Amino acid sequence: MKKKGTPKTPFERKSGRTAGFLIFLVLTVFAASPLSAQRNPINVNLIIDSSVSLAAIKDDVTSWTCQRLDQILVQGDNVTIWSAGTQARVIYSGTISGTAEKEAAYRSIREISPSGNNPDFSGALREAAGRNGSPYDYTLLISASTAALSSVLTGPNANLLRFSRVEEFTSWRAIVVGLNMDTRVQRAAAAFFR
Repeated sequence: MKKKGTPKTPFERKSGRTAGFLIFLVLTVFAASPLSAQRNPINVNLIIDSSVSLAAIKDDVTSWTCQRLDQILVQGDNVTIWSAGTQARVIYSGTISGTAEKEAAYRSIREISPSGNNPDFSGALREAAGRNGSPYDYTLLISASTAALSSVLTGPNANLLRFSRVEEFTSWRAIVVGLNMDTRVQRAAAAFFR
């Protein structure tokens, strides 16, 4: 055993540097590896307020939404986009298998034409909640005004927004909605206590 403060031999210095380099190399390769970023495909639901309130902020909403989707989407994700106008309607539905599908989804967002005063969030949320195909859903609702949300929050479908997180912007908000969370929590609790 060497005494503390005794200088290292050239072999000890070299092996210490080699071990450090190997650890650095392994961590770098793992961090850059696609294996560390992979996940199972999910359902992505995007509901966009297409009432006249969207007109003034459409460019901001479109830019932010496309960037967010670009961060989230991976190959195999099922994407459904609703235009929540007077009546909610699906403007894009497909499975992401490459850049062509992503671009088609982004194009459908850019082509939304604002009209009407009351967006049909309830219809889109009910339809999104009824879709099954993946054990995991990511639902993002874009609201262009507080008045647009009040009809959902005070109506019979308020429970659809019970589990949600709101991100506030200057003139609009993005709401991540946990659809069907109560059923999933009940199932998980039942499985845990069995």
